[in-house]
Amino acid sequence: MKSRAGRRAIGIPTPLLEALKQHKATQEKERETAAQLWEEGGWVFTQPNGRPIDPRADHDAWKALLKEAHVRDARLHDARHTAATMLLVLGVPTRAVMEVMGWSQMAMTTRYQHLAPEITAGIAEQVAGLLWNRTN
Repeated sequence: MKSRAGRRAIGIPTPLLEALKQHKATQEKERETAAQLWEEGGWVFTQPNGRPIDPRADHDAWKALLKEAHVRDARLHDARHTAATMLLVLGVPTRAVMEVMGWSQMAMTTRYQHLAPEITAGIAEQVAGLLWNRTN
């Protein structure tokens, strides 16, 4: 069973919301095609018969996606680190990141958020602007 933090409202980007609506419509067609073979479980992502996606197939699809995108090999769970780091790069306040990620303790930010090159470059530019401001 999910904790309170596991069940929370989050904002969904409009393009993702549209993709989810399209997925739901496709799944409804699969439900009709499967007819009595459909196994209702309330899953958002299923096999064509309504059963949950096989973990091995999901793993294989994740690895294929990484390869196709030409990014380094990673565990699916590593995507949480990437998401948290992206929120940091976007300048999202820590409290908001904690809410979106479902963290109850501030320590999780240091575990999941990694200092991206964009952040260190931005810091360097801020220091340059402070120390070498040429407004004279």
